[in-house]
Amino acid sequence: MHPDMDTGGSLLATMNHVSQELSERAQHMLKVLIDRYIRDGQPVGSRTLARDANLDLSPATIRNVMADLEELGFVCSPHTSAGRVPTVQGYRFFVDSLVKVRPLREKTVEELRSQLNTDLSDHVLIETASGLLSGVTHLAGIVTIPRREHAAFKHVEFLPLSEKRVLAILVLNDTEVQNRILRVEKDYSAAELQAASNFLNEQFAGRDLSAVRESLVREMRETRADMNRMMMTAIQMADQVLEASVNDEDYVIAGQTNLMQIEEFCNVDRLRQLFDVFNHKREILHLLDQCVHGEGIQIFIGEESGYQTLDECSMVTAPYSVDGKVMGVLGVIGPTRMAYERVIPVVDITARLLGAALNPRD
Repeated sequence: MHPDMDTGGSLLATMNHVSQELSERAQHMLKVLIDRYIRDGQPVGSRTLARDANLDLSPATIRNVMADLEELGFVCSPHTSAGRVPTVQGYRFFVDSLVKVRPLREKTVEELRSQLNTDLSDHVLIETASGLLSGVTHLAGIVTIPRREHAAFKHVEFLPLSEKRVLAILVLNDTEVQNRILRVEKDYSAAELQAASNFLNEQFAGRDLSAVRESLVREMRETRADMNRMMMTAIQMADQVLEASVNDEDYVIAGQTNLMQIEEFCNVDRLRQLFDVFNHKREILHLLDQCVHGEGIQIFIGEESGYQTLDECSMVTAPYSVDGKVMGVLGVIGPTRMAYERVIPVVDITARLLGAALNPRD
């Protein structure tokens, strides 16, 4: 088990108690069974288990051990096969007590570090981290956008483009710059756009971004008679810019299509339900929010997520920090039959590297 893995005190105590009751031989056979099932995706029979476990045991002894594991709820027998497959409880014991996580090869770490370099903008770093998680694990990689406790409106500038488009340059918190292209009803001259910028900067500079947005919405709703056309245009353009900033995306996800190659998700209805979860975000965000307050690697296996749509999925996550403060969470989503030994160190080191890359630059 990873030393920083947080599994919850009561659950870990329960697993430790079970571990004391379960013989070393039974634990070894459970690990062999789960390793084999993760690799092949097929129920594991006694004969295969005896060969893989490299133990000189009679068929009767193996059946007895399997019966004990089944009674504990760690394995079960599908209706179509005499072999066994791990249950959620089996995976949980496996992850908490049997997995031996090995550090990534230094070459792999250096490749990840070179991709997550400090020359990239924060958003590009987030997108890169999500893509790396997906690319290395061949599952879906997910990274939440860094949380901002306070975003202050500092300055906005509008520049004319062709075909009724305007480039808006928005400055937040002195250092964050966002560029957005707006579509407007008519072409404006540079002087007109400068006047709109001046009006907004005089009215709102230094105020909280959300408060500015609320004020803009209220102004548009009231449409006061004493407001000239340029003031109204300025407010409408600012609203377009700030709507995108206030309601910015919550997380970046990459590699969802990798899940289409996995046997558990080959059913079209099953895939559609899973992609709906990704698009609607509520369930995923709830799980990720829980991880923000935890320490180290956290894993949700199957039904542990509390969401039926994710019953056949596992999520391996880790928080990433800037200057010792947790800014977000990243992780991998895949089937419960994922290679935890390989995924856990990838998530762990990516979180550390992303945090290091996001640290304030000199």
